[in-house]
Amino acid sequence: MISKNAVKEVLDISLPAVGEATIYTLMSIFDTMMIGNYGGNKAVSVVGISNEILYTCVNTFIAIGICIGITSFISRSVGARKSDAAEEYASIGFIVGLFISIIVCYCLFKFSKEILFFAGARDDILSLSNTFTRITIIAIFFNMLINVINSILRGYGNTYTPFLIAVFIAAVKLILDWMLIFGITVPEMGVIGSAIASVVSQIVGFIYIFSYLTFQSKIKIKLRYILCLSMDKVRRLFILSLPSSMEEAAFSLSRLLCTFIIMRAGTVAFAANQIANTVESISFMPGMGFGVAATTLVGMKIGEKNLKKAREYTYVCAFGAVAMMSIFGIIFLFMPGILVNLFVGDEEKGVMYIASLCLFVGAFEQPSIAISSVFAGALKGSGDTKSPFIISLATSWIIRLPLTFYFVYILKLSVIYVWWITVLQWGVDAILMFICFEKKIY
Repeated sequence: MISKNAVKEVLDISLPAVGEATIYTLMSIFDTMMIGNYGGNKAVSVVGISNEILYTCVNTFIAIGICIGITSFISRSVGARKSDAAEEYASIGFIVGLFISIIVCYCLFKFSKEILFFAGARDDILSLSNTFTRITIIAIFFNMLINVINSILRGYGNTYTPFLIAVFIAAVKLILDWMLIFGITVPEMGVIGSAIASVVSQIVGFIYIFSYLTFQSKIKIKLRYILCLSMDKVRRLFILSLPSSMEEAAFSLSRLLCTFIIMRAGTVAFAANQIANTVESISFMPGMGFGVAATTLVGMKIGEKNLKKAREYTYVCAFGAVAMMSIFGIIFLFMPGILVNLFVGDEEKGVMYIASLCLFVGAFEQPSIAISSVFAGALKGSGDTKSPFIISLATSWIIRLPLTFYFVYILKLSVIYVWWITVLQWGVDAILMFICFEKKIY
């Protein structure tokens, strides 16, 4: 029997997390819409290939990497009523996150052109993508630090502040996008204007959230823990975070390689896939939000040594995620063309047609993504990051990548086949995550 209190706690944590993720996704959607209406499929390709690479690195090393370890350790420490341990992990996590962010951004900046060339960018697209990427890397650095601070706040159940930060960043970004891309009161800058808007919005967002962490957060960074760094806790943080980072790497790199394969199919196929992915990404937000809630709440209950409550919270999260994502699935089934039409003009009919079909297929994977996200989050909250990594590695590299290579690169079939492949991938992924959770927490 699920208690009303469990539902309330899940909603209190998950809804702001859903809102945060939704705000960032809407920001990306409106950004893509403005870029698409400004420069068509070429402009979408320039920004799309750059963002795919940059945010793959953000997720792999920070958002789904070290941040998961930080949230898990802080939530379990809070559940066990060990606030000193929580603040020590927060301090260690911030320094480790800063160090990783510097290294990743330096490598991306230094090798940006080579990476984009390997991705399939050529000629004008390569030149413009390289300029766009190098400017956006500055924004990515501050975005990584914002993610680290968000993970500290989520560790003690504060998902409301990251939501407010997301609203602030998105508002600054979209206002500057409108002004700089189209030249409203300033010289017209196109896709470069979008990159500059990202830099400014992320810097002001970081200043805002770092100030909150320093002066208002219940869990703060303490200088004494930084000066007397516990290498044992650093090691434990890496041991927990590494499988989660590798999980994201297994998924994102396979997705990125699939993107490279699609890029070689031409700008029409790539732009259609990019637009469909952008529209569909809004539906992922409930899964992400309830997954965050599952990580935090399960971590707290494991800290309290209350497995029964950990299971209860997980199933409440799963039900909420499936219900909300299924609604998006129904929308994608019945009105894909209307959604796609927002991103490109009537002259891009080929892009519109393919993107609409991709989005239609994407409707069928929504419940599976919800189940996978929540049970993976619950496993990570319990301290098990290895099982999600193994599952993601298997479904991404045994199902998604080989089948995409065969159907799109070898047989030269439509990009729509990629979407049917992901339906299969997520179905298998969801089943395996559920089985692992049942064996782990019983």
